[in-house]
Amino acid sequence: MIEVKHLTKRYGEHLALEDVSFTMEEGRVYGLLGPNGAGKSTTMNIMTGYLAATEGTVTIDGYDIVEDARDAKRLIGYLPEQPPLYTDMTAWEYLAYAAGIKGVPKKERKDEIGRVIALTGLESMADRVMRSLSKGYRQRVGLAQAILGHPHIVILDEPTVGLDPQQVIEVRSIIRDLGRDHTVILSSHILSEVAEVCDYVYIISQGRLVAADKPEQLSRNLQQSQMLEIRVQGGRNAVEAALKTVPDLPEPEFLPDAEPGSCAFRLTLEGESDRRAEISMALASQGLPVLSMQSKSLSLEEIFLALTEDAPEEAAPQVPTEGKEDADA
Repeated sequence: MIEVKHLTKRYGEHLALEDVSFTMEEGRVYGLLGPNGAGKSTTMNIMTGYLAATEGTVTIDGYDIVEDARDAKRLIGYLPEQPPLYTDMTAWEYLAYAAGIKGVPKKERKDEIGRVIALTGLESMADRVMRSLSKGYRQRVGLAQAILGHPHIVILDEPTVGLDPQQVIEVRSIIRDLGRDHTVILSSHILSEVAEVCDYVYIISQGRLVAADKPEQLSRNLQQSQMLEIRVQGGRNAVEAALKTVPDLPEPEFLPDAEPGSCAFRLTLEGESDRRAEISMALASQGLPVLSMQSKSLSLEEIFLALTEDAPEEAAPQVPTEGKEDADA
């Protein structure tokens, strides 16, 4: 089990992570999802002991990543966003070198290297110098390095970044296979990737944990949002005044308008209730005839962007972490 408690990281005045807490159970594929710069890599670097937290703790199967660093790190295989490869070596030579660093017994190294080469589909490339390998195959070598020695936990930071579509499919398939025997933690800014390969997702935005759930439940909950695009005859100031008479409406997002004398805006509404009638009545009561009103459900991508780009400036309440009951379901 991994326990992250009240993790905070500051770089001078910049707050990269703020009071992040979650737990991860054994035998699942977890996703850390968020836009670039959200704090995903910082979280992973702290979890692996590469970076020190300003506040908070990380424990791996009961071992503190700082106080019990040696015991904790033995349980972790890590692939950073840029694999640390020695390109003058062949893939086999590099894996043999990594196996020695990881303490794989000499009598077991040949079989262990063969195992990870087979698992990552590197058989035909094992004797090739790595500078001649494509980015996709270099990524496979990095994955093979991460799983040498049967670590309990495999942490992958943006493992498909920069790969072509076919390479992305292949690496995702390898990640799903890894999830059968390891706890896998995958960071990504690609929503479809996390939804496809992960059992549970944590969304990080502006250094805060803003949502956590199974992908299908997260999608179901988020897609209760609705967008209204409205065009009225009248000006922006009058529209703003009319909408303020309707309780619990979000701020309108005004759109470029090419028709003189009219105003177009967008409202993103939470929940399932239909509020079109009360909005129309409020506009009409202020002498603002509705010229058009279109309603649509937000795509998961649109909701993700809204959730991560518009996170509140004040500290958000901590999202409940995945419970043991759910993990055993």
